[in-house]
Amino acid sequence: MKAIVQDRYGSPDVLELKELDRPVPAPNEVLVRVHAAAVNARDWHIMRGDPYIARLMLPSVFGFSGPKRQIRGRDFAGRVEAVGAQVTRFRTGDEVYGDLGNADGAFAEYVCAPDTTVEPKPANLTFEQAAAIPLAGNTALMGLRDVGRVKPGQHVLINGGSGGVGTFAVQIAKSFGAEVTAVCSTRNVDLVRSLGADHVIDYTRDDFTRGGRQYDVVFDLVGNRSLAEYRRALTPAGTLVLSGGGVSGGGSAVGPVGLLIRGQALSPFVRHRLLALTESPGKENLAALRELAESGKVTPVIDRTFPLSQAPEAIRYLEVEHARAKVVITV
Repeated sequence: MKAIVQDRYGSPDVLELKELDRPVPAPNEVLVRVHAAAVNARDWHIMRGDPYIARLMLPSVFGFSGPKRQIRGRDFAGRVEAVGAQVTRFRTGDEVYGDLGNADGAFAEYVCAPDTTVEPKPANLTFEQAAAIPLAGNTALMGLRDVGRVKPGQHVLINGGSGGVGTFAVQIAKSFGAEVTAVCSTRNVDLVRSLGADHVIDYTRDDFTRGGRQYDVVFDLVGNRSLAEYRRALTPAGTLVLSGGGVSGGGSAVGPVGLLIRGQALSPFVRHRLLALTESPGKENLAALRELAESGKVTPVIDRTFPLSQAPEAIRYLEVEHARAKVVITV
């Protein structure tokens, strides 16, 4: 099979299209013929080994000179090709989507995945749309539901509302009955409004931390403000959910991890809830996201698609072109 692999850290130039043996499913796995795979910021972080602190914090993912897993990519959608002896939920030909977690391997023609991280594909979506959901949709769902504990009528601000996670977060927050404010650039104002945002702040013109309005939940997907600035935008008992962010500058020591660490250190001493999101894949959340998609409450937004052979260009586009919504690779 064809796959995008790397053996050392670096720019997208280190990624190569190679011919590898087709994987064989373990007893608890399904073998999926991949039709589409999503590109996430996580992919360029691992590709570059950036920030350096991640190499110490996540040794199962980051090696010293290159990633532990050879094939990049985490989100996929496709058809089941074969099932392991213990798998009873799926059969050959089923249309599925899933999240490989730290195992990676989706930028390939075939992938093996534990059946606990795979779900039936939303019936109303294309493979490309379905592949866009798992990591970004799960991050938005867990950040708002599990960490932010968003309730109907609350005021929620999404910092980075036009990004891969942000476009899901706007829609999911609306499905929870929140009044949603999205922060984005001028070119993306119409996009986030079309997703249901009640208010849009163009960060090139206005600063949400100085506008005087306060929010019950601030979901930060950018990491471009200090904790003091974020707290200024919170109600007295508000919640700040921190979920990474950062841009591809190359060679950063700590990057967005520093903000997460500072937030966790300060949280016990202030009234605000300052919480770092750690998302984890699983079939329950994939099922919840499928229900949101099939009910029409969530629709994935795709900026561009690239063929598998152009995966390096897809990651480069995500890094430097301020891609909005999702970038997807077709296989």
